[in-house]
Amino acid sequence: MSVAEFIGDEVSAAGYRLCGMDVHVANSSNALSLIRKSCERASLVLVGSSISQYIHRTELDQLLASMQPPVLIVPDVRGLQNVPDIAARINKQLGLLE
Repeated sequence: MSVAEFIGDEVSAAGYRLCGMDVHVANSSNALSLIRKSCERASLVLVGSSISQYIHRTELDQLLASMQPPVLIVPDVRGLQNVPDIAARINKQLGLLE
């Protein structure tokens, strides 16, 4: 079992590879399958924010809610896609005002 795996774009993957992580470059057709395979192997799965847009929202919510392994969305190097604001989504779902 690997400690952590990163799934994302090529540029971000190069940086994570230099840190010693197992990395996988994803696109719209294979992103979800790569994440699911990583969840079976790794104890932590990091998903680049540019790749998260390829995953259906309900699938993404299920992945982020999983406890084993934790799945986190991390910013990509180029900053093309924002990281989802999880706290705001939770507050909205709970009906809490800002």
